[in-house]
Amino acid sequence: MSLIETQRLIIREYTKEDLTALHQLLSDPVTMSFWPEPFNREQTEAWINRSLHAYETYGFGRWGITLKENGVLIGDAGIMLSEIDGKREYDLGYIVFAPFWSKGYAFEASQSCLHFGMNRLGINRMCANMPHDHHASRRVADIISGIEIY
Repeated sequence: MSLIETQRLIIREYTKEDLTALHQLLSDPVTMSFWPEPFNREQTEAWINRSLHAYETYGFGRWGITLKENGVLIGDAGIMLSEIDGKREYDLGYIVFAPFWSKGYAFEASQSCLHFGMNRLGINRMCANMPHDHHASRRVADIISGIEIY
């Protein structure tokens, strides 16, 4: 079931069946180079379970980014409640599988998630929490209006 459609993407809730495809993405050392380490299979399963719990609890979470043309899972984006600088914040996050970098997918997905959060969920403030040296991700957040970077 799609939550958000853009020109090239479908952003949808995860299911348990996404484990293998999502693990390929989250276990990739290039894709996860700004994380402490790539995920193992149990961490990927916990990621999906956390999202499934968030859907039930809050009505939002992290979602799968798929290509509209073929349904291939190329990333993860969405909104989670996180503690940032000691405050509970709506945290807009995005991860795009390295083979799909530099095609504008992170911007397209994150901008549409921001608009979904503001227009459909009534969220008026979102943050993006990322490493300071993750320049590509910071550029995406910089050009999306209505977001604070931490």
